[in-house]
Amino acid sequence: QVQLVESGGGLVQAGGSLRLSCAASGGTFSTYTMGWFRQATNNEREFVAASAWSTGFTYYADSVKGRFTISRDNAKNTVYLQMNSLKPEDTAVYFCAAAYRRLIRENHDVNYWGQGTQATVSS
Repeated sequence: QVQLVESGGGLVQAGGSLRLSCAASGGTFSTYTMGWFRQATNNEREFVAASAWSTGFTYYADSVKGRFTISRDNAKNTVYLQMNSLKPEDTAVYFCAAAYRRLIRENHDVNYWGQGTQATVSS
C-alpha cells in the first residue's frame, strides 16, 4: 500500500509561483508513474502532469504546458510540481497520484491518491 502526502499549497497572486511536493511511502517509488491531478469547485478531477516510471518521461495537460514542471527525486521518494505564471483558473485542490501503468490521463488510471492540497490564485 502506497501512502502519498502533499504539501506546498497556498494563496498566491496571479503571475506568481507555487511548488507542490508529494512524499511517498510504502512502495518502490521508482516503479510508479507519479502524477498530479486537480479538481476545481464544481468540476471533475482532471489530469495535470505526470512522470512515467523507468524513463522519467514527462507529459502535461495542454492548459499547463510551458508553465508547470513536474519532477521526481527517486532517492527522496518525492515528486514535485513547480507552478509558474499562475492564473486564477489554476485554483483547485491538487492531488498527487501514483500508478502502475506508464501513461496516465484519466482518474481510473490511478492506483493511489493523496489527500490533496489547496492552491488558490487571486486575480
